Amino acid sequence: MTSTLSPRVSKGTSVPPCRSLGPHCRGLHVTLRVGSLDEGTTSLDHEATWLLGHTERITFLELWEGDGDLYAEAILHVPCRFLHQEKDSAVCRAHGFAGLLPRGPHQEDQPLRLDDDRFVIVEDRQNAVKTLSFPRRSLPVLAGPAPTGINPCAGVPCRTADNTRGAACCRDLQVEIMCTRAQRRLEALVRARRAPYLCKVIRAGDFSIEAEMISACGYLADDGVACSLHGRVRSDGRPAKPDLCSEWPPKDKGLHPGCVFAPKRRSRSRA
Repeated sequence: MTSTLSPRVSKGTSVPPCRSLGPHCRGLHVTLRVGSLDEGTTSLDHEATWLLGHTERITFLELWEGDGDLYAEAILHVPCRFLHQEKDSAVCRAHGFAGLLPRGPHQEDQPLRLDDDRFVIVEDRQNAVKTLSFPRRSLPVLAGPAPTGINPCAGVPCRTADNTRGAACCRDLQVEIMCTRAQRRLEALVRARRAPYLCKVIRAGDFSIEAEMISACGYLADDGVACSLHGRVRSDGRPAKPDLCSEWPPKDKGLHPGCVFAPKRRSRSRA
């Protein structure tokens, strides 16, 4: 049975209205919006493959359609920032609840690379196992033939907000969580997640909130930098790699610290 201790939270800090320790202390079941059905299947396949690829801290469940949009049920495996753990015991520093460490939502293995050429991707707006090979004739990629072209990100000291180095743009993402203004408890629970693994939560409108997450892509190759989908094609000739992975952010914006594509600072000349 959960006991109650005196809370240790700074005055004015917003806390979720919890009544006890529970699975919500360690993760949340949410609905994520993938995109509008008006974008078409081709675009949504890319969007969904990209989103459902970020499996490090997100368990993706079923994809479904409704109200003109494609959605994904998901579990965010990010604990509450108020949860303090010591071995098998836990204390909520917001409300003072104390007891055994609650069991978090189950995090299943989600292998995306099944063998050399078989991958799990989204096709026709559903998860599917597909053989993705390289075209017989490939165009050069950055001074080298695909798929072994020179990777400009190899060895670059870019990093995510938790100071994990390498392939930073493949290790974090923005998510849109379906949450109406009336779902105050859900919004409070999302806002209480531990930064930087889930942070920068903003209300995007009456029906959803947006947040940034750190959750590495499962398509990263064994070196943790290269993309295992790069250069591969679907059976209809479309690139297997999500198209947004080949789009660059606006000039001088959205780049991670240490990014090789960041503008170089000019040294000041002496007078």
